Amino acid sequence: MQRLNTVNATKVNSNLATFDPAAFGKVGVLFGGRSAERDVSIMSGTGVLNALKSRGVDAHAFDPGTQSLAELAEQKFDRVFIALHGRYGEDGSLQGALEQLGIPYTGSGVMASSVGMDKITTKKIWKMDEIPTPDYMSIDPTTDLDEVLVALGLPLIVKPPLEGSTIGITKVNKADELKAAVELAMGFDPVVLAEEFVTGREFTVAVLGTGKNARALPIVEIVAPEGNYDYQNKYFTDDTQYHCPAQLDPALTEEIQRHAVNAYRALGCEGWGRVDVLVRKEDMRPFLLEVNTSPGMTSHSLVPMAARAVGISYEDLCLEILASARLKMAKAKG
Repeated sequence: MQRLNTVNATKVNSNLATFDPAAFGKVGVLFGGRSAERDVSIMSGTGVLNALKSRGVDAHAFDPGTQSLAELAEQKFDRVFIALHGRYGEDGSLQGALEQLGIPYTGSGVMASSVGMDKITTKKIWKMDEIPTPDYMSIDPTTDLDEVLVALGLPLIVKPPLEGSTIGITKVNKADELKAAVELAMGFDPVVLAEEFVTGREFTVAVLGTGKNARALPIVEIVAPEGNYDYQNKYFTDDTQYHCPAQLDPALTEEIQRHAVNAYRALGCEGWGRVDVLVRKEDMRPFLLEVNTSPGMTSHSLVPMAARAVGISYEDLCLEILASARLKMAKAKG
């Protein structure tokens, strides 16, 4: 079956595009999966599925958590929209399977998805590219925790590097809390991340596009109850406040957006993503925390919020992301 790698689009003044729904062919929306973020992925994918259907796209739900790769191949999708979060959907494993099956897909490829999912590897690359990120240490079962305290000070953050949505994360305020925090995080990953704690304001930057065409959307500031932007406050309450565009000095806005796009490009991200940022209170210096290569698309999600600030509706955002679906690996010559 011939795969569709491009979609004809007529550009309009708003920098959006109008698409012929039939040109997308049969579309699979992949959501659910087997990660700890399954419930959120179902919310994201349901929103995307309904949006695409509302615009006349021949879109169908597919849950890799309950359906096999053989079933995915049998569906003969012309392209898929990945609305999976976390392991087995955002970490490059599914992307590799889609490359093998020859099904164009949204978002980043195998390598960028894998690297972006691993917060430790992400930080190593960002440090080499002089992209500002908090100091950190990797902790394994042989690590001397006293050395971590000396290197990073208190408070500090401990988190599993391969999880998202603040799962398994602990803010360590006292030295005697570190061991328990590490044990919690190691329940998810054998090597965990200890990170310098940055006191300040919390922001996120959505990025659309690929390479030189990657662009930042307006910055969103997140103001969570008592500064605790945890799983509950992300998805299930209305207590968290969001300000978009964030009220920042124009020069700082430009700096944060520039760092976010550079960080996205440094990992080789494609299509769309979201970069989380803290701005230190004492000197207003930005520090990048992580990149999400398959961000949330729920009613509380931040990429749709940023898109709305420049006149891109949820439905148009889904179409733009879907239009970017492609196979990332070049065909071998032979």
